Amino acid sequence: MSAASCLRSEDQFLCSICLDVFTDPVTTSCGHNFCKNCITEHWNSNVQYLCPMCKEVFKTRPKLKVNTLFSEMVSQFRQEAQQKASSSSSEQQAAKPGEVPCDVCTGTKLKALKSCLVCLTSYCETHLEPHLTVSGLKRHQLMDPVENLEDRMCMKHDKPLELFCKTDQTCVCMLCPVLNHKTHEFVPLKEEYEGKKAELGKTKAEIPQMIQKRRLKIQKIKQSVELSKEAADRETAEGVQVFIALKESVERSLNELIETIEEKQRTTEKQAEDFIKELEQEISELIKRSSEVKQLSRSEDHLHLLQNFPSLKAAPPTKDWTEVSVRPSSYEGTVVRAVAQLEETLSKEMKKLFEAELKRVQQYAVDVTLDPDTAHPHLILSDDGKQVNHSDVKKNLPDNPERFSDCVCVLGKQSFSSGRFYFEVQVKEKTDWDLGVARESINRKGQITARPQDGYWTIVMRNGNEYEACNYPSVILSLKSQLQKVGVFLDYEEGLVSFYDVDAAALIYSFTGYSFTDKLYPYFSPGINHGGKNSAPLIICPVNQTE
Repeated sequence: MSAASCLRSEDQFLCSICLDVFTDPVTTSCGHNFCKNCITEHWNSNVQYLCPMCKEVFKTRPKLKVNTLFSEMVSQFRQEAQQKASSSSSEQQAAKPGEVPCDVCTGTKLKALKSCLVCLTSYCETHLEPHLTVSGLKRHQLMDPVENLEDRMCMKHDKPLELFCKTDQTCVCMLCPVLNHKTHEFVPLKEEYEGKKAELGKTKAEIPQMIQKRRLKIQKIKQSVELSKEAADRETAEGVQVFIALKESVERSLNELIETIEEKQRTTEKQAEDFIKELEQEISELIKRSSEVKQLSRSEDHLHLLQNFPSLKAAPPTKDWTEVSVRPSSYEGTVVRAVAQLEETLSKEMKKLFEAELKRVQQYAVDVTLDPDTAHPHLILSDDGKQVNHSDVKKNLPDNPERFSDCVCVLGKQSFSSGRFYFEVQVKEKTDWDLGVARESINRKGQITARPQDGYWTIVMRNGNEYEACNYPSVILSLKSQLQKVGVFLDYEEGLVSFYDVDAAALIYSFTGYSFTDKLYPYFSPGINHGGKNSAPLIICPVNQTE
């Protein structure tokens, strides 16, 4: 049999039931050939005995016979097909790891070219040929080779998954809409595939942008770490310098104190030495006179005694030592004065430190303006949003959710959710005020308790000279002078809110160790005007960095 005649008659060697090459072919009485097992199972599962090809009905189960000639032709066809597969297998590549192997190949598994969704089998080039040439197999659905073909079949109906249920977002077979998804919306797999592919295309385009954004974020984080390290090194160097200066100042003050005490002791000892020397000299003179008097008193020479008596009758001239004394040096106040002088030196150094710190935080100055939508109806805001004071006249304003209803407060327009920020407020000529920052989610209706657990980080002034940090519990602030201008500094990531006396370049108070999550807003309350005593406005000032 020639190759051409073999190709032309290939469909004659396929069982019409299994659509594969005959295995143990048998012939019915009507003359049609089938695999022995295929026709037997077909008749076992049906009530009538009929030919699958011509539909002839047999009253009794026919006896199957072997067509010897046809059986030999099938055997020859199989041998030729195997020889052809063997000769072409050397030209085809064996399946590599990760590639889909041919399910039909025995021995070395060749790389599959296509998978059949009807046969649920993957074929190499040789074993795929019947699907390309045999009319019955040409109708089968082929696709690029894939593994686990059974996953592409409906588990309930054993049919290929050809539809997509948009309701359940799952792939289904043609029977599912009829039996299990009656009211659902369906589209062909290809249509859903095109839509999903378009989405993937969009995602594919977005992912590089997302990667680039994250790489930029990594660069920014690394830059922040470098800046932080530079700041840490700078702060360490400045701190070492300051503490060395303080240490030297303390040592110098201690040396001066010791020198003062020792000088006083030396003066006392010198005075005592002089007194003792003078006394010892007088004692020596007196001893000498005593000896002369004793000797003269023993003389029997009348003339000699009378001649010398005038010069020896009285004691030699001496000092009156009655009121003379050596008083111990007084050291009262010496240490106190030394410490006071040291404190003055330390105060000067501390002022330098605070000036440097204030200068640093002033670098984070932001332009803050007042938000009229949050202002209590009794508050008057300037047109530029930089000043606020209290009025006895209540304005008719809408009671929107952002507005304070009972407390005479107002927030800034600007919100802070990361980084560092600083602004300054003039409080001159006022007797009552509140300043700080507040959380976006604070309660703005009814009475307010301004403390951190309620979303407020503030300091206040009451009665013209009483200052307080609204912590829990409250902290009374002892200030050397009345505040004229207050600086407010926020470090969001550090959880820090600090207040500064701008004119004195001194730290007033710091809230530390908080974990901010909400947006924070500048918070102001000019207080009630108290009949004009507190009518001066709070004024948001431009920041002029300290020299």
